[in-house]
Amino acid sequence: MSDMTQGNAPGQHYPPGQHPDMPPPPGTVGFVGWLRNNLFSSIPNSILTILAIYLLYAAIPPILGWAFFNADFEGASRTDCTAAGACWALIDVRGKQFLYGFYPDEELWRVYVAGFILLLAILPVLFDKIPFRKLLFANTILLPVTGFFLLSGTSGSPEAILPTVETPQWGGLLLTMVIGVTGIVASLPIGIALALGRRSNMPVVRTMCVTFIEFVRGVPLITILFMSSVMVPLFLPEGVNFDKLLRCLIGVSLFSAAYMAEVIRGGLQAIPKGQYEAAAAMGLSFWKMMYFIILPQALRIVIPGIVNTFIGLFKDTSLVLIIGLFDLLGIAKTVVTDANWIGLIHESYAFVAVIYWIFCFGMSRYSIWLEAKLHTGHKR
Repeated sequence: MSDMTQGNAPGQHYPPGQHPDMPPPPGTVGFVGWLRNNLFSSIPNSILTILAIYLLYAAIPPILGWAFFNADFEGASRTDCTAAGACWALIDVRGKQFLYGFYPDEELWRVYVAGFILLLAILPVLFDKIPFRKLLFANTILLPVTGFFLLSGTSGSPEAILPTVETPQWGGLLLTMVIGVTGIVASLPIGIALALGRRSNMPVVRTMCVTFIEFVRGVPLITILFMSSVMVPLFLPEGVNFDKLLRCLIGVSLFSAAYMAEVIRGGLQAIPKGQYEAAAAMGLSFWKMMYFIILPQALRIVIPGIVNTFIGLFKDTSLVLIIGLFDLLGIAKTVVTDANWIGLIHESYAFVAVIYWIFCFGMSRYSIWLEAKLHTGHKR
């Protein structure tokens, strides 16, 4: 075969095995190659790509015009918004209500301190190398509980150091975070216990766990919230009552724990039987086997399912409006009933949607990062 046929210059020869690679055909690499492989690989894909570009062209400019270019950002009422776009003055004037509900201004320092305590509880989960990580990790549950009691204060005489802030005054993002964080922190350990109980060899324990899981998963969250708010006080002794928010937190935590138990049970079933046999051969007790060998592997497998349950719980906090608690979405509906801001439901819902998206997207990205960090050669 001639040198020209082999792609060599005339008279140029290469030792066997040292011939340079030929350049790729034009249009198969770079930006053009990416377009051909991903967007225009076939006639149907090309049609869908063109249709998607047209829809984006038709939708994005009006949305940007309404939200930014033609929007008003200052004003004391709706009448001050004269532009054709959004009236973001609503968020500027009622922003504190969106964040804290009806929490007293003079007691907002509690919210900031509780937020700092929550940050301390989250840091050991997010970062490996921080001071006092083991101490903070050991108090992951205690710290949020401390923040909750700080927000509510202590009941007693007016001369008390911390006057009580009744939970009906809580609202907005504050209430959403309290319900969401409490449900997330409580549902994981309860779900693990229920999953282990459902796979237990003890008939009584297994029957109790199966009954609880199937019953709770068979009714909607709205029903559980109604039961906790309306029915539970009817069964309590006279003079005994719990705060409505506390009853709501218990109901949400148990509801989420039932779904969490099924997610974790799937992870336990994915562990090969040889892992159990190896742990038993080493003489480990049941709890040591679960703590050191089985649960770490099972939880790593079901990280996407766990985070998905957390995200669903965070969004389901909006259902507490039906029992008279004004979370972020409830405040969004309440604000626009004011005569000064009536009719601005689009701005209110858009602001709430952005907040929900930030938190849910953050949890999903953390899930992806955690999966990449913990995989031990099983990644496909």
